[in-house]
Amino acid sequence: MNLLAGAAQIAGVVLAPLLPGSIQALKARLQGRRGPSALQPYRTLRRLWSKSAVDPEGTGVIYRLAPPLVAACMLAALAIVPVGAHGGSFGLGNDALVFVSLLALARFALAAAAWDTGSAFALMAAARDLMISVFGEALLVLVLLLAAAPAHSSDLKAMSAAAAGGQIWSAPTHWCGALAFVLLILVETGRQPIDNPDTHLELTMIHEGPLLEYGGRDLALVQWAAAARHWVMLVLGGELFLPHWGGFAASLGLLVVSVAFLCGLLAAIETTQAKMRILRVPALLGVGCAIALAGAGMWVGGIGA
Repeated sequence: MNLLAGAAQIAGVVLAPLLPGSIQALKARLQGRRGPSALQPYRTLRRLWSKSAVDPEGTGVIYRLAPPLVAACMLAALAIVPVGAHGGSFGLGNDALVFVSLLALARFALAAAAWDTGSAFALMAAARDLMISVFGEALLVLVLLLAAAPAHSSDLKAMSAAAAGGQIWSAPTHWCGALAFVLLILVETGRQPIDNPDTHLELTMIHEGPLLEYGGRDLALVQWAAAARHWVMLVLGGELFLPHWGGFAASLGLLVVSVAFLCGLLAAIETTQAKMRILRVPALLGVGCAIALAGAGMWVGGIGA
């Protein structure tokens, strides 16, 4: 089982760009447009990989190391997040706090690269991204604590196994964690109403802003990393908060359905919600933290135990 799960985790390296592509295609259909193909991210990555990298004048080793470091962090995250409550033997373990640290390190690397370029728009976007991450990472830790409570462990495989079956759905803490995780997906994937992935205005960019100075293979690496972030967040949401039961084959099949459902949910949210003002984003994440804290309080009080 672990060998098959490891193969499924490795498959995420190739399949990750399909998720943002599918979201964009679904969103276009919901809006009555033809839109791009779900395979468009692959074409973009192929085009970028065929071009040489660009080094802006005055940049140093931080700018050069950021893209491979971000990609390495997401590769490690792919190896940590289990599939069907199983994982391959990659020697990295499956600890939830290590997963949080990898996401934070990738974000810090891009922010440091933005500072290295000295670009005004990149710095502004990096500052916004770091402001949002202060609330987003706190919410991520709270949500993972809610998921870890039934398993009495921070191991993601144990947390996924504890969330299997139907009994967990009667626990209010599980519902609180699921609601908060939806907000968390919007933050970590940079989608509306937190950010607009379709924008081309430098003044409104958040996640895309620090990438303005990159081109060629460097840009391909960071764009693949953004797609991999979609993959790990949606797979983790399916593993911890959506229905799954039975053996590995059944759990894997249900995980595919769960990821497809979350892609459709993101497309629907982007269709019905406009991008909110940047200063209102912390308030929205504060609501998510309040929901997670309410779930934690119910668990401590024995309501969700």
